[in-house]
Amino acid sequence: MNDWLNTLMSSDAGGRVLTPEGTAFLMLLAFMIGQLVGFVYIWTHQGLSYSRTFVGSLVVLPLIIAIMMTVVSGSMLVAFGLLAVFGVIRFRNVLKDTRDTTFLMWTVMEGLAIGTRAYSTALVGSVGVAAVFLYLRLTSFGTRRRFDAVLSLRLTGDSAAGMSGLSKILYRYASRSELAAMQSIASGSDLTYRILLRDASRCDELQSLLARIEGFENVSVFMHEDQAEI
Repeated sequence: MNDWLNTLMSSDAGGRVLTPEGTAFLMLLAFMIGQLVGFVYIWTHQGLSYSRTFVGSLVVLPLIIAIMMTVVSGSMLVAFGLLAVFGVIRFRNVLKDTRDTTFLMWTVMEGLAIGTRAYSTALVGSVGVAAVFLYLRLTSFGTRRRFDAVLSLRLTGDSAAGMSGLSKILYRYASRSELAAMQSIASGSDLTYRILLRDASRCDELQSLLARIEGFENVSVFMHEDQAEI
């Protein structure tokens, strides 16, 4: 048992890769750079095709690739073996999630590391990548919600008084609100607001309150995510 532990935690065979401490430093550096890339993507992204899982993959991929390059460094045979591994993998279903591709690369990296007797790299790498995935899960890294609900209603009667009363109610229940659409009709105006609720559990309370107030009709509140955070 002691021999196994010594083999596992010693420098990997052949001196081609780093010590466990060096591997941990390499992973920490890759993680920090991945975080930077992820934050830049979040801040600069425009449009409706935003995906939280893609941002998470941007953080994890530098770790996996760094460990993979550590394993194959100095050995053309291992490098060609890696290409062969990717060449023989086939799937009946097309991977539609970048996170699935990331997990695939992780498993390939671990198998490659163990197969080339890079035991400490495989161990430290598996713990490090798993910790990053847990971090992304616990912190919901990459989430960029600006509004979490849509309020639609019909305003009848005195338009100015109705808008004033609605603004006060929204201020009480929502930390942010934005008039997304307004359409004038014969009986009044149809309004659509995008709102960020202070407490999402009070969504039904807001709808019930507005429905009881005279001058507000066809009140509905729909919870949703402002962008496609898959």
